[in-house]
Amino acid sequence: MTAIGIYGCAGRMGQAIALILPEYGAGLAGGIDAGEDPAPLAALADVLVDFTVPGALPANLAAARKAGTPILIGTTGITQAHRAMIAEASEEIAVLQTGNTSLGVTLLARLVREAAARLDISWDIEIVEMHHRAKVDAPSGTSLMLGEAAAAGRGVALGDVSVVGRAGLSGDRAEGTIGMASLRGGTVAGDHQVIFAGNGERIELGHRAEDRAIFAHGAVTAALWLASKPPGRYSMAEVLGI
Repeated sequence: MTAIGIYGCAGRMGQAIALILPEYGAGLAGGIDAGEDPAPLAALADVLVDFTVPGALPANLAAARKAGTPILIGTTGITQAHRAMIAEASEEIAVLQTGNTSLGVTLLARLVREAAARLDISWDIEIVEMHHRAKVDAPSGTSLMLGEAAAAGRGVALGDVSVVGRAGLSGDRAEGTIGMASLRGGTVAGDHQVIFAGNGERIELGHRAEDRAIFAHGAVTAALWLASKPPGRYSMAEVLGI
């Protein structure tokens, strides 16, 4: 039985993951939350899942590296400095970092990449997302993931072409940019839409999370897959085999 350790056990995702582990024949190695030492749990677990906050990531990664334990990172709002830490850690342990653990969103990202690769630059790309009122980061990690998929399809870096929000006299839309808009309100678990707007026609690809449990199921599926992997950087697409 694979034992999963949860960083962020008191959060929504941590609680949801712990609840469904028996469905997968997996065990709970334990869980910690903010302010607790991550090292003991890293030594006990076969694989770790991290759904904490960006500030906790350095210590959690260090503990995983020291123990040699694979880790799935679902924390959003991470910086380029965090990404560099993840890349360094992946030289010693298996690491999967994602902005969304939904299997449906993973497939959506692949479709977005393929569409962006096949449609020329005259097709404008806009990404719109909505989440519950308590979400603290914007754009969402999923929006950024979808933006990166679109940018990859066009062979460019998202940071060079993204436009996050518009206000005032923003002028004509610059060709080749990828727009992002964030909405917040109510109890929305997560809605994402990628719009390819051409001349006289539109293609809309989207995903709507109707139950937050989908993220927990995706996280457990990915963690169990990751547990047996050698050191390296992995993705949700690889979990699905796409």
